[in-house]
Amino acid sequence: MIGENMQVKDAMSRGVVTVPMDATAAEVAETMANRDVSAVVAVDKNGETFGFVSEMDILSRLGDKNWEIDSIEDLMASSIETVNPDMKLKDAAKQMAEKHIHRLIVMSEDKVGASYRPIGILSPVDVIKYLVRK
Repeated sequence: MIGENMQVKDAMSRGVVTVPMDATAAEVAETMANRDVSAVVAVDKNGETFGFVSEMDILSRLGDKNWEIDSIEDLMASSIETVNPDMKLKDAAKQMAEKHIHRLIVMSEDKVGASYRPIGILSPVDVIKYLVRK
């Protein structure tokens, strides 16, 4: 069971891999393969988060002619779910379950370092790994 004091920051995967908004599908796929990640966050030149691309987004385009030149905007999810690192882990897990979300982007807090930037990703696997280690 997820305890009351467990927070998202305790379980999240740190070190979000980002890609620029002008990246192509081929560049996104290469980044994912080279960094051994299953998802990346699309950011503009100022670091503002605009979207999220998962391995399934790439796979869904593979049959398309010239998929490699698709823009990241053609690939990314139209909406992303973000959470605060201090959010209770049980609430984040509930949010994922209720909305059938596979990843939540964890954003830094305002006025802390580079404020409101992606600092982690929380997936169901992260929650399960954390619970097993406890």
